Amino acid sequence: MNFSTKAALLLAGLSLAACTNPDRFDSADGYGNGAGYGAGAGAYGDGSASDPSSPAYFQQTVGDRVLFAVDQSTISAEAQYTLDGQADWLMRNTDYVSVIEGHADEQGTREYNLALGARRANAVREYLISKGVSAARLKTVSYGKERPIEICSEEACYAKNRRAVTTIAAGAMGTS
Repeated sequence: MNFSTKAALLLAGLSLAACTNPDRFDSADGYGNGAGYGAGAGAYGDGSASDPSSPAYFQQTVGDRVLFAVDQSTISAEAQYTLDGQADWLMRNTDYVSVIEGHADEQGTREYNLALGARRANAVREYLISKGVSAARLKTVSYGKERPIEICSEEACYAKNRRAVTTIAAGAMGTS
């Protein structure tokens, strides 16, 4: 490897290192949950994962996805824990709306997996509604097996793809 290649690799590595959040592990309880959870944006207000009112906090600390068993759309106890956190966050941050994406693994037909993804997204939506989140703030979409996060023909990959992902955005839902 010549000098210019080494220098370019070093520069790229340093550039990537500069993009990381050095405070990502600095929290009151060691799990990313600051002592001020529930405090208004004024306490943190920076939009980072340490700001309890930020989308980054929702995604990284609360959790934006739940997993499902094979051919199931039943909410597990572990998923309920995550969804309780999502409902709590959505109830405190009423300026956000959500689209719940239903996904399936690659096994089965496209049509079957689209229907299964829809059942999973709807199960999450109904759970959030049962916890007090307004139905008007929640939409669903099914991607079936079309958007895998892991691609391989092994159970470890399949398990990660059997999911519902709650995405959030500021603003009002369209009327479509």
